Amino acid sequence: MKRRLVDIAHARSGDKGDRCDLGLFAPDAATYALLKREVTPERLARHFAGMASGPVELYPLDNLLALKIVLNGALSGGAARSLRSDNLGKCAAAALLRMEIDT
Repeated sequence: MKRRLVDIAHARSGDKGDRCDLGLFAPDAATYALLKREVTPERLARHFAGMASGPVELYPLDNLLALKIVLNGALSGGAARSLRSDNLGKCAAAALLRMEIDT
């Protein structure tokens, strides 16, 4: 069965230069295990293919039941240089939560 991340997790996002920095948070250990299994750098790269031109970095934060995700080359040069409507990456969390995973 497929479910959108918005139904089982929450997320925050921001920017650092040309990188979009996201946090994906699970409400419990079982959901965190599911996120670690299904939310991979490869799936994230496909999901954000139209936004991020660089590699995707993924760091599990076991003590927080969260995944830290870094999208490189995602902000068209960064806030001061970008003409994107979301040049700070604040909408990236909403885009992440639209991703579907197998549950």
